[in-house]
Amino acid sequence: MSALTHFDAQGQAHMVDVSAKAATHRVAVASGRIEMQPATLSLIEAGTSKKGDVLGIARIAGIMAAKRTGDLIPLCHPLALTRITVDFDSTNIYERGTVGIFCTATVETIGVTGVEMEALTAVQIALLTIYDMCKAADRGMAIQDVRLIEKHGGKSGSFVSS
Repeated sequence: MSALTHFDAQGQAHMVDVSAKAATHRVAVASGRIEMQPATLSLIEAGTSKKGDVLGIARIAGIMAAKRTGDLIPLCHPLALTRITVDFDSTNIYERGTVGIFCTATVETIGVTGVEMEALTAVQIALLTIYDMCKAADRGMAIQDVRLIEKHGGKSGSFVSS
C-alpha cells in the first residue's frame, strides 16, 4: 500500500501538488443504492411525490454536487469537468427481497488529477436527495454500498472493482 498523499513529511495535512502531472483524459464511475419500502418506490415511479419529480431533482443534485466537490471535500482540487451523468435504475430486486433505486454517476475531465471523488460525491448527494424528498413517506430508507466502480486515466492507470 502506498503512503497517504495528503500529508507532508511532518504529518500535516496539505493539498497534493499536481503541477508536474500530465493532463490526461480521466473517467470515474461510482454507484450506490437506496433501499425503501415498496410503497415509497411506487410513489417515486408514479411521479406522485408531493415534492415533484424525485429522480429528476436527484439527478440535478448529483450533477451540481460533482461540480462542487472541491468546495465540499477540504483537500480536493477544484476541477473543470467535461461530462457528468447520473443515472437511476429501480428495476432490480435485491437479494434480501428489498426494493429501491440504484444510482450510477460517471464523471470525466481532461486534467492533472482524477475524478473519483466527484463521482462518489454525485452518487451520495443524489441518494440523499431521494431520501430528503421521500422521508415523509419512509424514514427507514437506507443508503447502501456507495463505492468506486472504475477509474481510468492518469499515472496510476485503470482500476476496475471486482
